[in-house]
Amino acid sequence: MEKLYWIVALGFVLVALLGLSSRTVRRFTYALFVIYRVFFLVLFDKIVGRKGTAPVRLREAFESLGPTYVKLGQLVASSEGMFPDAYCQEFHKCLDRVPPFSINDVREIIREDLKKEPEELFSELDEKPLASASIAQVHCGVLRDGTKVVLKVQRPNLPKVVDADLRVMRLFARIFEKLPYGSMASPVAVVEDFAANLGEELDFRNEAKNLDQFNQIMVEHNFTGVAAPKPRHDMSSARTLVMERFDGVRIDDIVALAPIADQLEDKLIMGMRAWFRCLLVHGFFHGDVHAGNLMVLDDGRIGFLDFGIVGRFEGTRQQLVSDFLLSTATRDFKKLATAMLAMSGNTKVDASVLAADLEQYLAPLLDPSRAAKYADMIPAITRAGLRHRVAMPRDFVLILKQMIYFDRYAKLLAPKLNIFADPRIIENLMEDLMLVQAKKNKAA
Repeated sequence: MEKLYWIVALGFVLVALLGLSSRTVRRFTYALFVIYRVFFLVLFDKIVGRKGTAPVRLREAFESLGPTYVKLGQLVASSEGMFPDAYCQEFHKCLDRVPPFSINDVREIIREDLKKEPEELFSELDEKPLASASIAQVHCGVLRDGTKVVLKVQRPNLPKVVDADLRVMRLFARIFEKLPYGSMASPVAVVEDFAANLGEELDFRNEAKNLDQFNQIMVEHNFTGVAAPKPRHDMSSARTLVMERFDGVRIDDIVALAPIADQLEDKLIMGMRAWFRCLLVHGFFHGDVHAGNLMVLDDGRIGFLDFGIVGRFEGTRQQLVSDFLLSTATRDFKKLATAMLAMSGNTKVDASVLAADLEQYLAPLLDPSRAAKYADMIPAITRAGLRHRVAMPRDFVLILKQMIYFDRYAKLLAPKLNIFADPRIIENLMEDLMLVQAKKNKAA
């Protein structure tokens, strides 16, 4: 027994020594400790009769593991249908529980990346952040010429931490995929997709380009009532992004929006039309239109904020997106099944059989005569797919997630608006598809 004790003790010493020599091993060691802790806490909760604590324990663990895992938790929160509902709901708390970092760190990053003292760029820079998230935080400021802006600054040393964490996540994903039924969740693919998106999001110059692209599309199609903040490329870098400050009200603040209540339905449709135009015609869409990223501006426009998460499609996949959305809106379940099978690459499933299951699950949700619960759409489509081992790619789930956001705003601002059945929205979809066809004909 004493010999076993010394072997275990020696093992812990070796792990500790390894932890001092490698950031990745150090992060792996800590992650492993947190996993064991969660396991034993959940086990203890069951023994003493506490129920439903596993999602809470896991969310707390992700928060303790730092920004990369908080970001992964946000992915879980936005992926209804891919993860159990209890976990999706609990991980919504990851959206607003990230502590801010020091204004001194903000100033140091400005010096390092922009090669100037903050006072040379800003006549005012608020010390208290306007918002603090897993990747960055945002401060209000005023440039030397009097222009009101916001400054987005990345968390200190984040790329090194993320790189180590992703190595650990890849290891855990490979292990999990070997477990019974583990491959059904495609953990390796989920982590690789997460890593690719995070890698793009960590370079704020990409977000600046996304802002420009969105605004260019709005100008091209004369959508004067919709805009994104204009970035200042001369004051931006991989870790800093200076952009136009928008003044307005969150789309879900019904009290503040009460004075223009009679305009809200039209404004929401206008915002949706712009979003669909980007998606269907240009294969580019804002991938996180939660209420903090969608505003009714003081000048009457609709403002889209935070283009760190975007989706892109081209070629065949862009056509599949069109088929998917239009077949859902028109309740053409055979076409919807065909699109799903093409998305998944599954050629063994009978489209008619899948269509029958989709109709069973979705028809009640899409019935224009009933109050639909569109939040149930992703789980419904997922259930139908699982019966035939047809997995929905996450980017298509991401599109549905934005639709659910829009439906949520419709219920708040225009309760009679059915976003999957309103003739104005379907007419706009048809117009978008005609533009797509015109582009194809021109290219041919």
